[in-house]
Amino acid sequence: MIKLNLKKNTRYIFVFIFLSVLIVLLFWNQLDKILFFPAITPGEWCTSQPCVELEIFSLKIILVQPSSTFFVYLLGFITIAIGITLIRTSKNQKFISWWGIALLLWGIGAILAGTSYQAFSYEIKCAGEAFCVWTSLWEIFYLIFSVGSVNAMLIAQTHLSEKNNWSKIMGRYASANFIAYVIIVLIGAMIPIQFMISFELMLLFLAPTILFLLIINIRKYLFFKKRINRSLVIIWISLILILGLYFLYYVLDISNILWVQGIWFSENDILHIGLILWMIYIYLVVNKFEKDVK
Repeated sequence: MIKLNLKKNTRYIFVFIFLSVLIVLLFWNQLDKILFFPAITPGEWCTSQPCVELEIFSLKIILVQPSSTFFVYLLGFITIAIGITLIRTSKNQKFISWWGIALLLWGIGAILAGTSYQAFSYEIKCAGEAFCVWTSLWEIFYLIFSVGSVNAMLIAQTHLSEKNNWSKIMGRYASANFIAYVIIVLIGAMIPIQFMISFELMLLFLAPTILFLLIINIRKYLFFKKRINRSLVIIWISLILILGLYFLYYVLDISNILWVQGIWFSENDILHIGLILWMIYIYLVVNKFEKDVK
């Protein structure tokens, strides 16, 4: 009876946890104490990136990186639309519905990231401040939603074949990984500790899951020759390649080289355009799951 009630009320448990995390972050975060190093003043914010001043009903707003904002919002809305579509058409196929949940979380995270890293970064991080702050709650929730998304993809993998010990271990790892990350982010935001709320730490949490999903699908394809496993191998290899292009573009400092010439096309644009194509391919793969799994 207890197990039945827990299963029935799982959604309420998650809502309670989410609201608890939201309240803690809203009232006890100390993100305003983390500044850029070296410090950046509001006046310097737009010297290294394009900004446009908009006037809406006599309210002046500085929009940062307009083209990058377009790409990241496009990624977010496309991903949310695909996620909702997969959830609605899953027909009780948990593999499909969990992929839908994963993409819904990813899409929300993309919009949160685009709002704080690009579109309204000046208004969120610099307006009214002596020095611009390094991060914001928008970015904290982007990190949490992104880790939740990849762990949902891992849970989707557990529903690809018959339940066994491995699938149980993967499901427990996904939950533990997500809970541990949320706790670390909460601590990092409250103390505050910059590395604990960084993009780099998020990647450290995601990398083992992504590599595991790649390896397990390579292994399954070699043994069973199922098209779904081959498609999933392509999904994870292509994600690694997209991230590789992002870091290569960043290391070579191509964004600043082009900006000197008056052209703004950043490493984030490479990432977001690549991810748009990645999401479309995921939809095509997951949407024909019942055919490919045979």
